Amino acid sequence: MIKRTWKKRIKQACIDAGTYEAWFDDAIETLAGILENRDKAQEQFKAMNSNPVVMHTNKGGNTNIVKNPALVIINEMNMQALQYWRELGLTPKGFQAMQKAGFKKQEASFEDILANIGI
Repeated sequence: MIKRTWKKRIKQACIDAGTYEAWFDDAIETLAGILENRDKAQEQFKAMNSNPVVMHTNKGGNTNIVKNPALVIINEMNMQALQYWRELGLTPKGFQAMQKAGFKKQEASFEDILANIGI
């Protein structure tokens, strides 16, 4: 998925969870970039037949089985993304922390809606 699409989905998830604030936009932008790059790495991993291990010949000429570098990158990006998801309140633990900090999903009453539109 492209960055713009990720950004929209993340922002909407924050709004749905009741954790969105305008100052989160930079974090959302960063997370969207991480997820876009992760998606590209996953495409490359699939193109390499999705092998979790590959043969690697070191400087000494010895051949060893090692983790696929693409898989290592995907895992690192997932860990980075998880930290951002948590900070945005989009994991159970992160959501609980934001609830304790005073972020609460607020549902507008009928009277509030009418007042906001000037009735």
